[in-house]
Amino acid sequence: MAKEKQYNSAQIQVLEGLEPVRKRPGMYIGGTGREGLHHLLKEIADNSVDEAIAGFASNLWVVMQKDGGLRVRDDGRGIPVDKHAKTGKSALETVLTVLHAGGKFGGGGYKVSSGLHGVGISVVNALSSKLIAEVHKDGTLYRQEYERGAPMTPIKKVGPTKETGTQITFYPDDTIFEEVDIEYEWTVDYLRHQAYLTKGLRTHVIDERTDKQYAFYFEGGIQSYVRHLNFGKDVVDDEAFYVEKQVEESMVEISIQYADAYTETVKAFANNVYNPDGGTHLTGFRAALTRVINDYARKNGLVKEKEENLSGEDTREGLTAVILVKLPDPQFEGQTKNKLGNPEVRSYVEQVLNEYFSYYLEEHPAVAKKIVGKALLAARARKAARAARENIIRKGVLEGSGLPGKLADCSSRDPTNSELYIVEGDSAGGSAKSGRDSSNQAILPLRGKVLNVERARLDRMLGNNEIVTLIKAIGVGIGDQFSMDGLRYHRIIIMTDADVDGSHISTLLLTFFFRHMRPIIEGGHLYLAKPPLYLMKGTGSKKWYAFSDEERDSIVQKLISDRKDRGTVINSEDDKRRQAGLTDVQRYKGLGEMDAEQLWETTMNPENRVLIQVRLDDAEKADAIFSKLMGTEVDMRKNFIQTHAKFVKDLDV
Repeated sequence: MAKEKQYNSAQIQVLEGLEPVRKRPGMYIGGTGREGLHHLLKEIADNSVDEAIAGFASNLWVVMQKDGGLRVRDDGRGIPVDKHAKTGKSALETVLTVLHAGGKFGGGGYKVSSGLHGVGISVVNALSSKLIAEVHKDGTLYRQEYERGAPMTPIKKVGPTKETGTQITFYPDDTIFEEVDIEYEWTVDYLRHQAYLTKGLRTHVIDERTDKQYAFYFEGGIQSYVRHLNFGKDVVDDEAFYVEKQVEESMVEISIQYADAYTETVKAFANNVYNPDGGTHLTGFRAALTRVINDYARKNGLVKEKEENLSGEDTREGLTAVILVKLPDPQFEGQTKNKLGNPEVRSYVEQVLNEYFSYYLEEHPAVAKKIVGKALLAARARKAARAARENIIRKGVLEGSGLPGKLADCSSRDPTNSELYIVEGDSAGGSAKSGRDSSNQAILPLRGKVLNVERARLDRMLGNNEIVTLIKAIGVGIGDQFSMDGLRYHRIIIMTDADVDGSHISTLLLTFFFRHMRPIIEGGHLYLAKPPLYLMKGTGSKKWYAFSDEERDSIVQKLISDRKDRGTVINSEDDKRRQAGLTDVQRYKGLGEMDAEQLWETTMNPENRVLIQVRLDDAEKADAIFSKLMGTEVDMRKNFIQTHAKFVKDLDV
């Protein structure tokens, strides 16, 4: 038996200072990929936003330098530079080199802040190959440089200044991160949101690499944000409801606007941090909204005495709202801050919305009647949908007789190993059924274009055969019965023709999944198949598939180069193809032109196929795009198409 390795104090590692951050960066910023990289910029910029929330800063600049550095500047108070009693170092060096050092632990530096753990700026310092801190304070400019978290110089007085604030310039360490280029578009979106959430804050982004720049300032704060979210929609009232009220030591801000839509968009924030899973502020908001609308409806005879109350779901149809609470000691569930847990915040939000939204409805009777009328229509549609759903969807996992007849299911009952191909048309469906691997690949052919769910309530959707077939095949249900537990396939693949109609059908299906089965997208289960555009035949049985014009031309060029007897190459496309030894180049007009073997070989065989995973990086932007493309505003759709037409490739007209 081999001698066991001795385990004693010599095996215990003690990581000092910022060593733990460099050793395990994922523990502090979530990873070393794109998200982790952008988290660095957010940590520094959030400090400047906190200065603005506290009322000491009015500007935030982010500059992307040509040399790869990121410069973040504010006009706040400036990080203190006097000596810290406990560390013996300057306060600046302390916050840059000591984890859990900062002004956000109740010491009077900040009443409200988005960063509470005190590790942000020190973590950025540790993960930067170089960092330069400059502080304008008390008429003097101070400067100190660091490399990978270690100070290279003592803090120096550079000279006099009339400005105030902090400037941090950092260079993400390319030995830590997979890539070190911060995205301009991500930065623009982040700074736009911070300007919406912090009234009076001007945010600026300058990309010196491309000379692009943008600036944001929203006098209306979250009221402007709500109008932005509803841009292009037919709203009930042009002026969004807005209230700002201090309760105890907390501040509650709410803005509401209804639109002619069938979904709700409610965003909840605590101290400028987005809480995608909601929390106590969202719970309080929903309870108060339902109560206020029902009270108004009954008081004004819009809901009769014997009629049941409107449900919360009814009152939120077409709702767009932003809830922002600012509080001294937010309690988030988990380190990701996805959900707010402070119990007192629920009563704060309820109290404010009960009082002020009631006033709003009384003072705007025409708007109030439209809101109640919309909720009453939603209630009738909900009851109709419930009746329809009870007829077509069984509770639990849909099996046996519950599955649609059009579905050619796979033999596997393991969802993690099963795939569903949603195929355009019966012809392609037939080829797919013949060519598939029936052990784990199911085929669902859909006839024609599915219903545009952007313009339809649930009751109408459940009256559409293709939509019902889709719901039953996937197994997760819809509406208030939706549950990912019933998911029958962990890979759902939309396979349509590579033409205009195919693109339209894909967009209709994507709209359906985004609006009614978003967790499938968020879970990484939705894909687009990419069938080839060209079949290129050579002598004998040689053949090649090309997925774009560029790939077709590249194959032709390579074949010409490989031929020893290529002779003189002539510029015409036909001559080039002859020189390449090609006997035929066929452009597929649709999946139906492929036989079962070709469809399997090019689009369904896991070893050869090209699948594009549908990801949801920015739900807000996706919402706006679906509203433009699939909504009722023709002019917006026309403008979108004209703007993006020049980027379209392989358009089959």
